[in-house]
Amino acid sequence: MKRILTALLILSFVVNSPASEGAFTKFVYRQGDKLMDEHGELRFVSFNIPNLHYVEDNMPFTELNPWRLPNEFEIADALEAVRQMGGRVVRTYALSVRVSGEDSNIPRHIIGPGQFDEKAFQALDMVLAVANRKGIRVIIPFIDNWKWWGGIEAAAAFRSKKQQDFWTDPVLFEDYKKIVGFVINRTNTVTGVKYRDDKAVFAWETGNELVCPHEWTTKAAAYMKSLDNNHLVLDGFHTTKLRDESIRDDNIDIVTTHHYSKNPAETIGQIKSNMAKARGKKPYFVGEFGFIPTDAVEKVLQTVIEENVSGALIWSLRFRSRDGGFYWHSEPYGGDLFKSYHWPGFASNASFDETGLLELMRQKAFEIRGIAAPAIEKPAPPVLLDIEDVAAISWQGSAGAQSYIVERTQSKDGPWLAAKCNISDAALQYRPLFNDTSVEIGKSYYYRVIAMNSAGISKPSNIAGPVSVSNKTLVDEMQDMQFIHKHSDNLSLEIKQARNFKEDAHRLKGKSGDFVVYKVEPPINSWKVYSFFPDEITDFRFSASADGRSFEQVKFERKDYFAGKGEYDYYKPVLYKGTISGDKAAYLKIEYNTETQISCVEIKYGG
Repeated sequence: MKRILTALLILSFVVNSPASEGAFTKFVYRQGDKLMDEHGELRFVSFNIPNLHYVEDNMPFTELNPWRLPNEFEIADALEAVRQMGGRVVRTYALSVRVSGEDSNIPRHIIGPGQFDEKAFQALDMVLAVANRKGIRVIIPFIDNWKWWGGIEAAAAFRSKKQQDFWTDPVLFEDYKKIVGFVINRTNTVTGVKYRDDKAVFAWETGNELVCPHEWTTKAAAYMKSLDNNHLVLDGFHTTKLRDESIRDDNIDIVTTHHYSKNPAETIGQIKSNMAKARGKKPYFVGEFGFIPTDAVEKVLQTVIEENVSGALIWSLRFRSRDGGFYWHSEPYGGDLFKSYHWPGFASNASFDETGLLELMRQKAFEIRGIAAPAIEKPAPPVLLDIEDVAAISWQGSAGAQSYIVERTQSKDGPWLAAKCNISDAALQYRPLFNDTSVEIGKSYYYRVIAMNSAGISKPSNIAGPVSVSNKTLVDEMQDMQFIHKHSDNLSLEIKQARNFKEDAHRLKGKSGDFVVYKVEPPINSWKVYSFFPDEITDFRFSASADGRSFEQVKFERKDYFAGKGEYDYYKPVLYKGTISGDKAAYLKIEYNTETQISCVEIKYGG
């Protein structure tokens, strides 16, 4: 558990983060085909943040349940990133629904007809509380057409009905009304404000990408308006081409479309046609688009600006984890290339020009508002997490930070010296951020971290320590082969299909007969090997040597962390570990006995 000091530092960071234009004084309202707020016309270029209220990507190697609720630090990191990029509006994904037979430890918003999980909604409470502080409006879709988070299929299953019954069955519509009523009438446990009175709510969206008849939509929208006359209603119908019925329907205030064509000319043509249809009648914005190169995104956004479309939200932004680093999400429809974006962009996502894309988004976010982009701000201090091992140092990073300096000292009063500079918190997925290999065994150290970006450096973080050093650790994250002493010829470094490997983007693939050998200063004390198997598990053979020529097989323990193939066809995570007695072993040999991918090797040595 994190120390009380750490919790207080997190709270201080969130409360003292700079706000945008200040507290909202008006609800978003419409004026013809324009969206308006207290500053005049509301136009935006910003992001979908699917897990802003509900995390689906908590994927450390040993974690069996990827679902969890975000905390205040994580929500604040997401919305602060949007604020820094000039965004004024974000869109969450839909509310999650309990799926029959699933692990009861998975948190869900909707757990039965008219039944709701209070803890899940407290996370949404925090979203709106932080959104008010940051000056960001939030679009909330009520339910999902798709099964990723349960959606209408799971909601219909509560009544032993089928997915398509959701649009026609009167009992299921009453269940939907209970969801709407619960949310709109909810009192926020953080702010004490009812959702229907919360100006941070941009609009209520009937759902995400609903493939529904218009008759259902107009009933749903009318019911929302009967409960809440403060907020606008957004049609969540799934389309690239606006429905005429939606334009004519007085219960619908805003219309939107989603676009994932690989041809930007097709998307641009659709946007122009939709704006022509909505012009003078209703506000229209692009609710989702993406998975296209940066130059294509620029063309789409320029069209949005020039055609006076109200806005555009790209898919998608993910934020930092409270355990250090970021949440990661490889996009199944992104051609095994595009992943969720991390502000301000990092070299680890250079393959899809993350940094260039986010710079473009920031430029266009201010351009659509008619104001010049301000200078980049220096990052706030990071929060250093408790350190038990100098090989596993992590921190909660700072929005807008590009890299970090880890400093250490043997005295709490200094002097502080850099252990390493230019460390990225986006280089690895769900792993410690820094292994301090330059320490001396037998000594103790204090640590702190400083964030950096183009505007300068932050104040130092809190101090952690003293941390005693009893050994050193070789950590090979498989980003290259620099740590491997010797290996067979047919091994390959793999970076594709990260989702199948719990988002681990660097693995060493081998098959029966392949091997790797590691060499460290003796003695080897213990070791761990993190691996993924596509099908049947056939154990590696592990052996140790003092001279690198004569190897003796060593015993090991094995633990599997497989929770099923799921929707993403996950490989089977298997952790091997062992200890080696004596004071002479300097080499560890790992022999493959079937097709396997190793994601990390840790060897503790010395002492």
